[in-house]
Amino acid sequence: AQVSQGFSLQQPQAKVSVEAGETLTLNCTTSGIAGAGPVRWLKGWGSGNKTIYDQRMTDPFSRVTRAVGESNTDFTIHIRDFQPDDVGTYYCVKFVKSDTGEDVVFKHGSGTEVSMHETALVPGMGATAVVLFFLLLLLLGLFIALCMYRRKRQGSVGSLCPSRTVAMGSFSSVPLQCCAGTPSTPSEVLDAESSHLSCQQSSKEENDIHYADLQPLPPAPRRSRSPGTAPSEYASLRVAAK
Repeated sequence: AQVSQGFSLQQPQAKVSVEAGETLTLNCTTSGIAGAGPVRWLKGWGSGNKTIYDQRMTDPFSRVTRAVGESNTDFTIHIRDFQPDDVGTYYCVKFVKSDTGEDVVFKHGSGTEVSMHETALVPGMGATAVVLFFLLLLLLGLFIALCMYRRKRQGSVGSLCPSRTVAMGSFSSVPLQCCAGTPSTPSEVLDAESSHLSCQQSSKEENDIHYADLQPLPPAPRRSRSPGTAPSEYASLRVAAK
């Protein structure tokens, strides 16, 4: 406190920390009698100071308001919606009129250093964030599993039917891979000694295999063979598709 001719000014707060968006309260009281002149709140000191509150000026839309209106001794103020630009040191200052009519500093407080700290997590917010994170991971896993299932299902629908083993007469068993063709597909004749039945992939609507049977060839007329020609045998394979 500074005392001069019975006048004193008290600014008790040395440091204050406030969260963004909160209301800052700066305390200042006076006592005794001083010459005519206003009490102001300044941000900063020296040539770069800025007037935050002036006792003689009132602005209903200002963020800065008096805690006790019309008081001649309590000049505590409130600064609503504190922002990062509001960080600084604030001074409560008593001005008096000079001989030239200008306002000059008469008394001032030691200053209040105001800083802003980050908003602390509300109890339970950390646990909520963890739960939401794991739920997100679970949904992502389900989505990936669904995509893999659909891809596997589409692949199995378009695949060929399993091979079957067919015994043909005196020849050894031959693996036969069957697939359904269109209703106009003719019977295929295979050489049992050299090749298997090859199939092309059919449409989804015609990929069911029903049966495959072997029928003997009709007796061929005897023909004279050239000397040294060995007889050959063939099997007829008829594949029926719906």
